[in-house]
Amino acid sequence: MADPKTHKLSGETLDRLYTIVLSRKGADPESSYTAKLYSRGTAKIAQKVGEEAVEAILEAVRGDKAALAAESADLLYHLMVLWADAGLDPVVVWEKLAQREGVSGLDEKKARKS
Repeated sequence: MADPKTHKLSGETLDRLYTIVLSRKGADPESSYTAKLYSRGTAKIAQKVGEEAVEAILEAVRGDKAALAAESADLLYHLMVLWADAGLDPVVVWEKLAQREGVSGLDEKKARKS
C-alpha cells in the first residue's frame, strides 16, 4: 500500500497536470505539444490515448515496471488532454470512483446493465 503522503502527492500531481493541460487550450501549436494535440481534434487525441494504453499494456506484459510507469504517465497525460478537450472536469471522474468505492466490481457491472 502506498504511503498516504505519496497518495496525496499523486492526487495533487494529477490536479496540477490537468490545470496545465487546460492552460494550453488556444496556445500556439508550434510551441506546445498539448496545443498541437488540441489543434488536431478529438479523434487524434483519442487515438493517442489508445496508443498509450496499448504501450502500457505491452510493458505490463513484458514485466518492465519502469517502462510501465513511463507509459502509464503518458497515458494519464493524454487522458487528461482528452478530458479537457471534452470539457470533463477530473472531479467528475473522481466522484464516480468515490461512488464505486467499497462496491464489488461484479456488483457495479451488474448495476450498469440494469
